[in-house]
Amino acid sequence: MEEISESDRFECRIINVINKGDWYGVTVEEIASGGRVYFGRTKPELFNYEPGDVLYIGVKKLTIPLEDRTAEVSLYDVDDNRLDWTII
Repeated sequence: MEEISESDRFECRIINVINKGDWYGVTVEEIASGGRVYFGRTKPELFNYEPGDVLYIGVKKLTIPLEDRTAEVSLYDVDDNRLDWTII
């Protein structure tokens, strides 16, 4: 298996966007694997996308695992601006 670098980006498609008032909840699906990730605190002022639009995810291995969670996954736009992150 190939090592994933922090600078690697994986293309994903937006599946669902939920308006939670102060935040958006965004579900994306990584195109190659079909794996899905939910980002629950995406700031509305940075987010102008709809289901079907393409964004990117990046993965960073945690230095110290938190229970069964081992990676930080970040959501990026085409200009590499970080929109949100979550721990998986």
